[in-house]
Amino acid sequence: MNIRITKEFDFEAAHALDGYEGKCRDIHGHSYHLKITLIGEPCNDVSLSDCGMVVDFGAIKSIVREYVYEEFDHRLLLRNDSRFKGIEKDNERVRYVNYQPTCENMLIEITEMIQSHLTGKVKLHSAFLRETANSYAEWHASDNE
Repeated sequence: MNIRITKEFDFEAAHALDGYEGKCRDIHGHSYHLKITLIGEPCNDVSLSDCGMVVDFGAIKSIVREYVYEEFDHRLLLRNDSRFKGIEKDNERVRYVNYQPTCENMLIEITEMIQSHLTGKVKLHSAFLRETANSYAEWHASDNE
């Protein structure tokens, strides 16, 4: 029987949407809220310490902290061809990406990071990235099969 488990995280990041006509074209920041939901069967081997778990919540935390936080937390995300190119001379936390750093595209990269570091039979079921109190993006495995 499959069970879904969810772990939530928060991080801060800034971005600019070069070429966009609205206010988001300039550098600005957000307090992001990330939810990661995995699906799998709980371990039923009573001789193992993770008996009853789909995966240890700490394992999810480790993946997010090591990979997602490293690339997103307290970073300024800019497109490779950004008009702000060169700002990294004054700010070492700039990260250039090969996509427009929208909430949607950030979530695609995050799901790819997480999927590439999952082991065993557990799978990424869904991911949710909140950019503002009333704006967010969602990813579901079932939409991407």
